[in-house]
Amino acid sequence: MGNRFANRILFVLISSVVIAGFLVFLFFYIKHQFSVTRTEITDSGIVQKISSMGKLELVKYEMKDIIEQKEVHPILPDSRVLLLAVGEVTACIDLTKVKRSDIIQGKDTVVVFLPQPEICYTKLDHEKSKVYDIKGVMFEDGAKDMVEAVYKLAEKRILDNAKEMNVLGLARQNAQLIFKPILESISGKTVVLNFR
Repeated sequence: MGNRFANRILFVLISSVVIAGFLVFLFFYIKHQFSVTRTEITDSGIVQKISSMGKLELVKYEMKDIIEQKEVHPILPDSRVLLLAVGEVTACIDLTKVKRSDIIQGKDTVVVFLPQPEICYTKLDHEKSKVYDIKGVMFEDGAKDMVEAVYKLAEKRILDNAKEMNVLGLARQNAQLIFKPILESISGKTVVLNFR
């Protein structure tokens, strides 16, 4: 009788340990299933416009600028944002604007009238640009608005700085250094580049 009772206790004990082990396993399994996330991305790319490219890029300025934007308040403390802006400005000549009448061939020379250089694009590098300091902003929306405003200002400042450094003049010079030798090697004549 004692042996039977001991077997029963042993069976209940082993069953309890197995059930407890199964419940612990089930707990960690379910916890793992809830903590594992799967990311699904749906992408529907649509071509909106196809453009023929004819712009000859002649110079690119890569620039850094430190910009501080401050909002002065009469009662509250002033709020400010400090940004290190990193970007680039590229100047080019749009060769699609060159007409047949812009190319005058002589016996030994070819005169080509090119359109004036233009700014192809201005791009602020958001990965390299960094907001270093935000002070005096009470609400999160205010900080977000100030950061957006300073980024827009940074794009404009990078373009203005490139214009002050005569990016278009350098594009004209580079047309003489880069584009003219190509035309001379193709035509076998002396090429004179002029700008309209």
